[in-house]
Formats: sequence, structure tokens, C-alpha cells
Amino acid sequence: MSIPITNNSIDYNEKGMSKSMKRFFLVLNCAILALGGCGGPQVERLYFVKGGKRVWVSSSLETAGWPFLFIPIVISYLYRRSKGIPGTKLVSMRPALIVPCAIIGILTGAADYLFSFGISRLPISTSALIASTQLAFTAGFAFILVKQKFTSFSINAVFLLCIGAVLLAFHTSSDRPANESKQQYIFGLILTFGSSASYAFILPSIELMSRMAKQQMNYSVVMETQVVMSFFATLVCAIGMFVHHDFSAIPREAEEFELGRTMYYLVLIFDTILWQLFHLGATGVIFCGSSLLSGIIIATLLPVTEILAVLFFHDKFQVEKAVSLALCLWGFTSYFYGDFQHSKNKKEASNLDSSQ
Repeated sequence: MSIPITNNSIDYNEKGMSKSMKRFFLVLNCAILALGGCGGPQVERLYFVKGGKRVWVSSSLETAGWPFLFIPIVISYLYRRSKGIPGTKLVSMRPALIVPCAIIGILTGAADYLFSFGISRLPISTSALIASTQLAFTAGFAFILVKQKFTSFSINAVFLLCIGAVLLAFHTSSDRPANESKQQYIFGLILTFGSSASYAFILPSIELMSRMAKQQMNYSVVMETQVVMSFFATLVCAIGMFVHHDFSAIPREAEEFELGRTMYYLVLIFDTILWQLFHLGATGVIFCGSSLLSGIIIATLLPVTEILAVLFFHDKFQVEKAVSLALCLWGFTSYFYGDFQHSKNKKEASNLDSSQ
């Protein structure tokens, strides 16, 4: 099955690139998004379950991996330079993109804090359930901000994924941790819901920025915009850490961590890497496809996250979660099948016009 590329697709090479290679980058970004989206919440929950208490520290890790992005940026620069591509610069992003990237980064930092606070109070199964509402918000914001066009297949996908999320709502009241008060649990629910709505706004905002940018959104520019957004998101969380004296508390918390001091820092490192993969994959999917596609993939990861939570944290796995998994996979397949049919019909119409 071929994966069509929308009109605002990323151009990974100033000289152009075959459609097959563009599809490869889209699939690659989907895989990166899946890896980070499934692994990030698990490691972050592990931090809190085993004795971590610093919400600002946890939220900062979700974007603190941005320095790693300099590696592909430099590799891309050296590759373009070796090929003698005209106008090759180490920094390809125009200054006009810095301000919108900074604004999106600040919003991301706030959303990261809301999510981290929620996951510190809620089981992964419950926080993942609330996060699934993001798809409905993403569809709405995509329609408003970027005039997202919906087909019967994409509407069907959104409907199935939302129904899958509703099914997971059954029995969630029994998921409240024994050491968590009802007030803290409810507060965690509210903030996680706020995080879902915030990130749903961020996704189409990134797509809108890419459409309004007065330059080609090639591979280097995508990496650079991710660096700027992640930097400002991390800066927001770093300010929160400074205000709450988290920097000085980290060594003490490491000594008290249930898994030991070494494992404490390893958890922080892996959490940083996985969440940076998530943000990088989400941004890549937006530039290759659309914000709606990114939201659909994130929603599809929900039941996978549920299953991992059962394996690693012994969360309950009711029949509803199995049915939800089937619905999410159905919705995901529906979306790509619809795009495949649209691409096929468009190609046939083009061939018909050329033959006349």
C-alpha cells in the first residue's frame, strides 16, 4: 500500500527526491513517533512509581534531548556540502521562523508540565485514556487553523478511535492508586485533560507554521525548527525547576530512588531520549503528511500503551481494552486505506487527462 504525500509535504532535498523516498521518510517518522509515544510514558511513570517526586524535572525531560538533534543537522549539512548543492548553509532556517517556533515551544513546555503532573497522579491506563481525547481536539483545531479536509475514511477513523477511547473509560474509577487521595486524583485528571487539549492545538499550529513559511521545509529546516521549539519548551520547565529548587534536589532524590542511584540517572536519560523521539516523530509526520495524521497515529498508540502498562506496571486489562485495541487498529487502517484510494483516483484522473 502506497502512502500519499500531501501538497504541503516536506522536501527533504533541495534538488528533489523520489516519491518512494518521501514515503520512506514518512514511515520512518511514524516509527519514531511510535517508539517515543509508547516508551516515553512508561519510563516517566517508572520515575514516579519508584520514588521520583519532581514534576518540573519530569516535564523538562520531555524536550531536554534537543541537543541530540545537532547530530543529524550537521550530517545533513556535510552531505549537502559534499554534493555541491548551491546555497548550502549550516543553519537553513530563516529568522522569521524563530518567533513562531518559540511560541509553540512555550506552549509545549506548559503542556509537558500538565502531562507530567497528571502522570504523577494517575496510572498510565487512565492518563492514556484522557490523552486519547486529543484526537477529537486535533481534528477540530486542524479544521479551524489549516482548513483540514475530511473524507469519509478520515471521519470514520476519527470516530472509531474516539469510540475506542470511550470504551476504555469503563472501570477507570477502580484505577485510582491506593496512596492517592480523591482530590489529587481528580486534579490529575483535570490537568491531563488540559495537556491533551493543549497538545492538540500545538499539532495543527506546527502545520500552519510550515504552510506560512516562506522557504522550503527541507530536512534541515525541520530539525532546526524542532531544536528551537524544544529549547523554549525546556527553558519553560527549567525556570519551573529553578523556582522549586529542583536542581539542588536531584542528587538527594537519586540517593533515595528505589532502584538505586545509577538507575535513577539512566531512567532520566532514557526518558529524555524517548520523549525527544516522540516530538521529533510528531513534527516529522506533520511536515510529511498532516497534523490530523499525527493525531491519528498518537491515538492508535493508546491501546499499545495500555498493553505495555499491563506488562510493566500490572495495570488491569479488561475486555474493553482489547476491543479498544481492535477499534484503534481498524481506524488507523481506515485512514491509510482512504488516502490510498484518494491517491489512486487522483493518479487515474491525471492519466486520463494526459491521454486526451
